[in-house]
Parts: sequence; C-alpha cells; structure tokens
Amino acid sequence: MATKQETLQALIAPVAEAMECEFWGMEYLSQGRHTTLRIFIERENGVMLEDCEKVSRQVSAVLDVEDPISGEYTLEVSSPGVDRPLFTLDHYQRFQGHKAELRLRTPFDGRRKFSGVISGIENDEVILQVENEEYLFPIDSIEKANIVPQF
Repeated sequence: MATKQETLQALIAPVAEAMECEFWGMEYLSQGRHTTLRIFIERENGVMLEDCEKVSRQVSAVLDVEDPISGEYTLEVSSPGVDRPLFTLDHYQRFQGHKAELRLRTPFDGRRKFSGVISGIENDEVILQVENEEYLFPIDSIEKANIVPQF
C-alpha cells in the first residue's frame, strides 16, 4: 500500500514534467485541521513565477479529480531556493561538496541534528563530513535536509 507521500508524488511529478519543470520534491504537512502541500520545482534557467502558476493550476486540477487529500489544504508551488531541501540520493550526489544541515528521524550518538559537508553517497547512505568525523546516514533515517547557502 502506497503512503500518502508516494501517492501524491505519483500524481504530481508527471504534471511538473509535462510543464517542462523538474519535480524537485514535496512536503506534505498535516497538522490538525491545517494541511499544506508544498511542491518544489526546478528549471535549468531558473524558476519564474509563471512556472509556479502553471504547475499550481495543473496540479490543483489533478488533485481535484483524484481527491487524494481529504478536507481543505493549502497548495504551494515554488523554487527550492538557495537553502534547497534535499529529498533523494541524486540530490545529495548533485550537491556533493556543499555544506548541509540534516535532521534525523531518531537520534544518533545522542543527537538528531548534524551540519557538515556532503562527501557523497554509498549505496543508500549519505556520507556527511562533520569536522574531522565522517558519518554515513541511511537516506530513510533523514527526516529533513537543506543546503546551507554560502555567500
């Protein structure tokens, strides 16, 4: 049985691709009666407001027909931004050498938050260099990860 996240992604990713955008990822946040579906899209030459509007309209239409979310929800479509979230192993590979902040689902060595440089991936694990230590985190153990912008 597919999770809500997998069901939504299966509906949304093809819509973004049809609109000539890369489906970067999504966040499905359900907090009591307030539900937010945040979709991140990417384009080679950058995401414009018009891209977000087009994808939002099309995704909204698909979700109205398929009705995978019961009740009211807020739909947001945006670029991943400079502090972009990382969702897949491919994202970690693409941002190898960049600094990232990770929050784990369960504590490791007594903590859930780690900040370091992405050294690469190995099988289904992300290699994070934190000062003089190298950590391997299974992708499934990472609750949230973002690039730390360097200016």
